[in-house]
Amino acid sequence: MTSFFEGKSVLVTGADGFIGSHLAEHLAIKGARVKAFCFYNAFGSYGWLDNSPLKNELELVLGDIRDSSATEVSFKGIEIVFHLASLIGVPYSFTSFRSYVDTNILGTLNVLESALNNSVSKVVNTSTSEVYGNQASLPITPNNSLKANSPYAATKIAADKLSEAFVESFGLNVNILRPFNTFGPRQSKRALIPSIISQLLKDGKELKLGSITPKRDFTYVSDVIEGFDLVARCDLNPGTIIQLGSGTSYSVLEIADKVAEILDVTPKVVADQKRFRPITSEIDELRSNFDSATEIGWAPKVDLDEGLKKTILWWQEALINSKLSHLIGNKDYSL
Repeated sequence: MTSFFEGKSVLVTGADGFIGSHLAEHLAIKGARVKAFCFYNAFGSYGWLDNSPLKNELELVLGDIRDSSATEVSFKGIEIVFHLASLIGVPYSFTSFRSYVDTNILGTLNVLESALNNSVSKVVNTSTSEVYGNQASLPITPNNSLKANSPYAATKIAADKLSEAFVESFGLNVNILRPFNTFGPRQSKRALIPSIISQLLKDGKELKLGSITPKRDFTYVSDVIEGFDLVARCDLNPGTIIQLGSGTSYSVLEIADKVAEILDVTPKVVADQKRFRPITSEIDELRSNFDSATEIGWAPKVDLDEGLKKTILWWQEALINSKLSHLIGNKDYSL
């Protein structure tokens, strides 16, 4: 049976990163001609794709979505664009707001303009559950109001609204995929789950955390990739928002306890002030109603416990092979 993506020319921005690298590999396996747009750097690195077994199956491009000339050239002949390139760390956005504006807003504008100029048939823009902020009722649907509880969230809201504007103003076929908290292999230890895993693999006696009460809805990366696949394949109305999540939320402490149980350690939890958000910025709970995704045939297949075991195993194997030993030291070179 021929894959929908067989022979199609697709481009993935942010292909060097956590989710982007998984998506680029998935599309290559499905037979697409994949252009992997990676962030230009002095090391000539393609991030997680440097050691990908599918590296030779991809057209690797170094560029910067903040540069409209780079996107314009790269989008020529492309049928489908998956836009994932973004600055994503919430804490860093409090001190470097302009960087987030340049990358998440102006970068998305360049992507949309280049897609329009090159007659791209579909753009899938990647959003985030952070755009909802604190909501009065749960679970959250795509119809909920948007609230910027951080500069990061503000820039992602703006990117979503730019996508909406290009649909309404120019007829560009853009769909918005809004995953809740994605986790799995290759995720930076700046994120909650890899931070917990890396700390407990390093020591096991002490675990530094910020606030332990906020609750989040976690989705394993392979399920999120399936969401991208379905959004691209389905004949959705331009502007449609599809959100991905399990429909269940877990507190930071509950996640820490699950990881500790799997690793058979009993750490002392220590409050790390650097990991706390400003009080008025913290979001108490994000939990998805994923009915919109159900309508396109999506449902999570990997539950939290299984996903945690898969992620921990990946870290353990990588560390045994000494490929990621730097990740549990003082520096973080991950993407």
